Amino acid sequence: MKSLLLAMGACAASFAMNVPAQAQNYPWCEYIGGGGFGGGRNCGFVSYQQCMASAWGNGGDCRPNPMYEPPPGPRHRRRPY
Repeated sequence: MKSLLLAMGACAASFAMNVPAQAQNYPWCEYIGGGGFGGGRNCGFVSYQQCMASAWGNGGDCRPNPMYEPPPGPRHRRRPY
C-alpha cells in the first residue's frame, strides 16, 4: 500500500513539474522602505487602490509597474469574400 501511494505521489509530482512558470503581469507596484537604498518591491496589484491598501501603515508608496505589458486586444479575423 505504501509503494502504491509513493508511486502515485511521484506521478503527480512529475506532472506538476511539467507546467512552465509564468511571470505575473500587474500594473501597480508597492515600494516598501529603503528610500532607494534597499527595501523591497511588490508588483502584484491590479489597481492603485489595492496597492495603497497594502501600503497603508508600513511606509510604502505605489508607482506604476515599469515592466507592465497590457494584455493584447481582441483579434479580428478577416472574412473571406
